[in-house]
Amino acid sequence: MAEKSLRLLACGDVEGKFDVLFNRVRAIQKKSGNFDLLLCVGNFFGSTPDAEWEEYKTGIKKAPIQTYVLGANNQETVKYFQDVDGCELAENITYLGRKGIFTGSSGLQIVYLSGTESLNEPVPGYSFSPKDVSSVRTMLCSTSQFKGVDILLTSPWPKYVGNFGNSSGEVDTKKCGSALVSSLATDLKPRYHFAALEKTYYERLPYRNHVVLQENAQHATRFIALANVGNPEKKKYLYAFSIVPMKLMDAAELVKQPPDVTENPYRKSGKEASMGKQIPAPEEEAACQFFFDLNEKQGRKRSSTGRDSKSSPHPKQPRKPPQPPGPCWFCLASPEVEKHLVVNIGTHCYLALAKGGLSDDHVLVLPIGHYQSVVELSAEVVEEVEKYKATLRRFFKSRGKRCVLFERNYKSHHLQLQVIPVPLSCCSTDDIKDAFITQAEQQQIELLEIPEHADVKQIAQPGAAYFYVELDTGEKLFHRIKKNFPLQFGREVLASEAILNIPDKSDWRHCQVSKEEEEMLARRFRKDFEPFDFTLDD
Repeated sequence: MAEKSLRLLACGDVEGKFDVLFNRVRAIQKKSGNFDLLLCVGNFFGSTPDAEWEEYKTGIKKAPIQTYVLGANNQETVKYFQDVDGCELAENITYLGRKGIFTGSSGLQIVYLSGTESLNEPVPGYSFSPKDVSSVRTMLCSTSQFKGVDILLTSPWPKYVGNFGNSSGEVDTKKCGSALVSSLATDLKPRYHFAALEKTYYERLPYRNHVVLQENAQHATRFIALANVGNPEKKKYLYAFSIVPMKLMDAAELVKQPPDVTENPYRKSGKEASMGKQIPAPEEEAACQFFFDLNEKQGRKRSSTGRDSKSSPHPKQPRKPPQPPGPCWFCLASPEVEKHLVVNIGTHCYLALAKGGLSDDHVLVLPIGHYQSVVELSAEVVEEVEKYKATLRRFFKSRGKRCVLFERNYKSHHLQLQVIPVPLSCCSTDDIKDAFITQAEQQQIELLEIPEHADVKQIAQPGAAYFYVELDTGEKLFHRIKKNFPLQFGREVLASEAILNIPDKSDWRHCQVSKEEEEMLARRFRKDFEPFDFTLDD
């Protein structure tokens, strides 16, 4: 495999400092051996006089390595790039063109997009439009065999590239950069993406191109922004790397994940990254999510509609669930989710073992999308929550237990419906109800009894803080939180001597076990719950 590895150099804004760049390249090659290509992003030409360039253009001087450059980023330098399809500018220096794909004899695939983003018509000669980006995407992504490209070259940074990554310094990636480039990078999945224009060096931590637990593993992407040549701060403007073309790599080797890999930075910015109907936004493309069935026996892939993906070639796509404003511990697609605790996945909701649960089968019902409380749930999510509640009641009844449900919409960001089983031999439903009322009175908490068939939505407004308990008979107790509320109140009541008699477990942090034990408990719950799993019936 070593003989198939290519040695490449990437460079930031040259800005007309050709001698500085090529002298540096000569020094590197003298010390480290020859490189195959030099790829230049950003402004190749500057506002300096053309005398230096004329020496290269006329052949007096020659680039020491085959050099490929991107086009103009401003009106001043458009004059150097006469042919939009690319051309030789001087010996060993080639303009790639406005947009396209360069495939080397080795099979290395480089996608390039010259210029800066423009949403106006007509598009200036130094800019790219949504249509340009869409055409590049169509060239590559229209085949089912498409896995990604080796290298993507753009002058602007992709917007949002700093999300979930290491600090990008003074560059605010939420404001700076191109949303079109973000969308293109999402679709093309380059192994390396180089950009410039910001006069700084930024090597982002590699990011993954798949959603953990939901999609097959794919290769990671490394984004590198390079500074301007000869900058006085001595920021890095030249980057050396070796690469084996994707087409020549073993599949298992290609998808190996670096130890410092992060979540994809663009997944939270689908609407902004689209900037036009021509380019499907990352979030919109993933509207019909796929989850790997956690049933060990079946091991098949099931779409988020709840149907086997093989049974319907055109499954109805569900409405895209709401997205959180930032990282969330409970949104299923989030990298923060401890996915080994997930025990069942439906269309709109999922079940997970509680971390530090009151018992080994203490579970949470959680929406897949980002909803803060039961009050804010859409109709289809409410319907599935009710399905899970009814199913869990049957499941625990078969095991000689009744279940108590409670929700605390206070100092929380994502709905967590706690479901705690209580052995029938422990106490009656009335005992549980009395315990909640008694402890509430002791702590000056006003618990109101809601009629059995009433809905919490009829009492609480969206955004209002509250706590409510639901007993196995359907009875509900409700408290509107006005100021402070004990965060562990629900656990404290259930852990008390009157019910489970495990007062030392009232705080979940005192109940945590090792990840290995959590995995074992999750496997056991999945197996026991399987006969009751309504998601397998769809």
